[in-house]
Amino acid sequence: MLASGGGSNLQALLDHLGGRDASAAVALVGSDRPDAGALARARKAGVPTVLIGNAGADAAALLAALGAHGIQLVVLAGYLKLVPAAVVQAFHGRILNIHPALLPSFGGPGMYGRRVHEAVLRSGARVSGATVHLIDEQYDRGTIIAQWPVPVRDGDTPERLAARVLAAEHALLVAVVRRAAVRLAAGRPVVPLDCAADQFAAADLPAPAVDDALVST
Repeated sequence: MLASGGGSNLQALLDHLGGRDASAAVALVGSDRPDAGALARARKAGVPTVLIGNAGADAAALLAALGAHGIQLVVLAGYLKLVPAAVVQAFHGRILNIHPALLPSFGGPGMYGRRVHEAVLRSGARVSGATVHLIDEQYDRGTIIAQWPVPVRDGDTPERLAARVLAAEHALLVAVVRRAAVRLAAGRPVVPLDCAADQFAAADLPAPAVDDALVST
C-alpha cells in the first residue's frame, strides 16, 4: 500500500484483512513522506515499510521492493504523487486508488483531502461519495471499479462531509481489495469486479456510518 498521510484507510485494511481472510493481507507499506502516519501504523502492525519517490529514477527501487515482498496488488490511499510509469506498466490493471468524491467529478491534479470536499460544497452537489478506480499515468483518470454515494447535507462543512465520506471509503476499499485479491488468486483480472456498493455492504462489511449522528467530527 502507498500512502502520504495518516493512513486511516490503511488501518481499515489492517483491521479487516489477514487472519481469517487468507485471500488478502497488507504485506508492505510505502510513503514519500518519512513522517507519514501510515508508516507508523504499519510498523505498529509489524508490516514492512519503504520510503519512495515519484521520479522515474525511483521506479526501479519501488519495483524491486514490490517484487521482494511478492506484491500482487498495489493500493493507493491518500498517496499524493504520480506512480512512475514503469510501475504502472508492470502492474497494469493491478493498482487501485481510493478517491474521496464520485469521479470523474472533483478529481485531477491538486484535488485531494479538504480541497475535494470544499469543491463539492461550492458546486452545490447534493451527493458526494467514495470511488475506487484503477491507476494509469494521469491523476484520477483510470477505470472506475466501484463507488459509494454519500449525501451532502444542508449546512455541511468540509470537515463534516469529509467524515461521512471517509467512513464510506473505509468500507468500500476493504470490500474491493478483498474481492480483487480473490480474482487475482484465481488468475482473473481485477475488472470487471461486477459488484455494486450495496452488495459490498451486504456481503463484506456492515454499511458505513455515513449519517451525521453516527460520525464523530
